[in-house]
Order: sequence, then C-alpha cells, then structure tokens
Amino acid sequence: MSDQKIGIWLIGAWGGVATTTVTGLAALQRGLTPEYGLVSALPQFKTLNLADWSRFVVGGHEIRETSYVEAAQDLHKTSRVFEPATLEQITGTLEEFDANVRPGTLANVGPTIASLASGGVLKFGDETQVDTIARLKQDMAEFQSKHNLAHVVVVNVSSTEPPPSDEIKGLSWADLEAKIKQGDSPIPASVLYAIAAMQDGCSHVNFTPSIGCDLPALDELSQKMGTVHAGRDGKTGETLLKSILAPMFADRHLNVMSWVGHNIFGNLDGKVLDDPVNKSNKVHSKDHLLTEILGYKPQTLVSIEYIESMGDWKTAWDHIHFQGFLGTPMVMQFTWQGCDSLLAAPLVLDLVRFTERQWRRGGQSGIMGFLGSFFKSPMGTDRPQFHKQFDDLEAWAVEVAGE
Repeated sequence: MSDQKIGIWLIGAWGGVATTTVTGLAALQRGLTPEYGLVSALPQFKTLNLADWSRFVVGGHEIRETSYVEAAQDLHKTSRVFEPATLEQITGTLEEFDANVRPGTLANVGPTIASLASGGVLKFGDETQVDTIARLKQDMAEFQSKHNLAHVVVVNVSSTEPPPSDEIKGLSWADLEAKIKQGDSPIPASVLYAIAAMQDGCSHVNFTPSIGCDLPALDELSQKMGTVHAGRDGKTGETLLKSILAPMFADRHLNVMSWVGHNIFGNLDGKVLDDPVNKSNKVHSKDHLLTEILGYKPQTLVSIEYIESMGDWKTAWDHIHFQGFLGTPMVMQFTWQGCDSLLAAPLVLDLVRFTERQWRRGGQSGIMGFLGSFFKSPMGTDRPQFHKQFDDLEAWAVEVAGE
C-alpha cells in the first residue's frame, strides 16, 4: 500500500454528522482519542491493511455558510460534546479541511432543506441538472488533483430528502440520463451527487434515508464506470437494537403482537424531520425491518419528534408486546439514549476505510453488500439480521486478507 493520501468528500459537509466525523478524524490523526466505536479497529480486521488515519484529507459539498471550527464549537455548546482542549489542538486541521468545502445543490430537496441554505453559498439561477452534475464532478476532481489523492470516497451525510418520484425508480441508466438532459426532472440532489461521484471515478456511500445511489440506473452506472457503492441510511441506535432483538423473538418462537418506537431529538436532522414529508422517508427506513426478520407484520408505530432543547442527544423508547407459552401476553421495554452524531461518525469512518480497501483490490464494481450491517435499508443483501450481516463483513475480510 502506498503512502498517497485518500480523500473523504462529505455531502452535507458542515452538518452534525460530518462535523463530528471530521473532528474525530483530526483527533485520531493526532493521537488524541482512543478508537472506541470504530468497527474497523476490531482485531479481526487488522489483517486487512486498512488505510491509516494520517492518510485522509477531507472536503465536501454544503448548502449552508459556516465552518468545521464554528460547527464543532456549536455542538460543544449545545450538546456538551468534545473536549475544549481537543478542539483547540485540532483547529488548524479543521481550518485546512474547511478550505476544501464547495457549494452544493438544492435540486428537488424540498422546501424544508432549501430553507436552511445560506444565500451567499449556493449558485442560484438557471443551472440545469446537466450543469449541476458537471459542477459537482469538477469540484471532486479538483479536490483529488489539488491534494494528489489516490482515491476519493464520497459519503452522503446530508439531511433527509422527501421520498423520490416513482417515475425515476425503475429507469435504466440510459433513460435516467435522457431525463436529466431533458431538464426540469424530479431527480433529487442525492442522486445528482451520486452520479457526479461515479462519473468522476469515486466510490460512493449513502449514509442517509434519501434515495441516493439506491436505483437500478445508478448501479448500472457504477458497473459501467467500475466504481463501488453502498447504502442506505446508517444504523446507529434504535434500529440497531431492533435488528438484534427481533431475531431473538423469532428464534424463540415468541409472537410479537406490537412494537412501538418513540424517538425524540433536537439537532438539525430532527428539525428537517419535523416536516411530515421528509419524516415519511425516515419512518419507512426504520419500520420495514421487523416484517423482514419476523416473517409476519405485527402492529407497529414509529414516531420521530423534534425537541429543540435536546440538541444532538437522542432518546428512543420502545415498547414490545408479545405472547409466550399458552398465549400469555408479556412486555419488554428498552430506552436508548445517545448522542446522535457521535453514534454515526465512527461508522462513517469505518465505511470509508472498508470502501477504500474494496476499491484497492482492483476490478471491483457495483454494490458492496458485505457492508449491510452498517445500514437500516442495506443494498445488496437480503439478510436483515445484524449478526448475519456482520458475518458477511467478517467473511469479506477473510477473503480479502487471503488474496
């Protein structure tokens, strides 16, 4: 493995997840923090020769006007995260990464996300989707050239878009490309970012519930361009617990009658999800899992509420009503409390390292199904149980290490 640098290009570059990811990376690069929460640091992945933290450089696209330093300080103030001494020591690195952030796009993101944009950042006007893709792709290419990067992994960690139009879901790449060229198409920003990444030869990871690369047309483009991609929607808290607990109920033949999950949090993502249209995309991503694991559909309810005072902290309360022997009704409840961005950020870094390793194998393209354990709605796998998804990751690691 060469010592050449590797790029991480973040969509939603100054958001909570991205800022925490970059803050964590900068701290890791200076040896200021242990590797807690990082799957890629587990012993079974040591033989993969994963890229060292020192090799990563960060850039990205953003629709708001702020900075990593300002966003990290705001998270410290509102959510009581990050040690002030750590932020002081990594300020220079954060400022270097800030210089690589470029204006994003508001194409079909919906009014709630559009309302967050800073007027001085975005290029407003009559930019066509063809021009948007070209601009985004040029930004990624210039980032790679400027820093002499061996490869760039693009990760979407932006706010959740409204559900996509049905008319784009079953299209081939040729038909989707034609629709883009026609203009005024319903193709959302997450798809445009993914297209730009693939056409520039970058790997792509969709950490959001937005459609992103989860389209037949995008997988076809990935195969055509020889790039790899993965997604969708990072599995960090309540759904992670569901994917572990639901198999227990199934394997013990306990009949789940209902499963209610109530989520409250107060960060920017929570504000966006306060819009019922955007929320519907997230609720679907969280709610489909039980039916897939149990083999039947219990009564379910998933609620997501924005409580501003909580900042980046999130509480999920689940109530599980099930039947045991002789039809006896029983109840299990759990409460998950954690810092939303701190749960997500290490997984973003893991996905970058594993994705870069898959790219480094050479000759790889298409969906990385072995990364399913990281996502609520994983692409490229039909195994919804977390332990089986993690088995797939370990099997991939053994295969790669043996090459």
